[in-house]
Amino acid sequence: MSGVSEVTDASFDAEVMESEIPVLIDFWAPWCGPCRAIAPLVDELAGEYEGKLKVVKMNVDDNPQTPGRFGVRGIPNLILFKGGTVHEQIVGAVAKQKLTDAVDGALS
Repeated sequence: MSGVSEVTDASFDAEVMESEIPVLIDFWAPWCGPCRAIAPLVDELAGEYEGKLKVVKMNVDDNPQTPGRFGVRGIPNLILFKGGTVHEQIVGAVAKQKLTDAVDGALS
């Protein structure tokens, strides 16, 4: 599967917690400017790490349960899961290098 897929509260556990490979989830909302700013970087990561990393997005307005479960208070909020646990959490629109470093850390 290439690119970024959407997950919901209902599909989160199957798509993220039970994934065989690390998962980067982007918690976002359509009205969030920084979320739109970071979206192209998230898309790039999905392409660069295809097959090694699953990249998904969750609209926090439509899916309030999962962000609450992981203490997501501000967006954009990217959480990297490895083996069903939180490996790293990145809040705010950050440089691509910070995202790449986090992903590389989860893959090593």
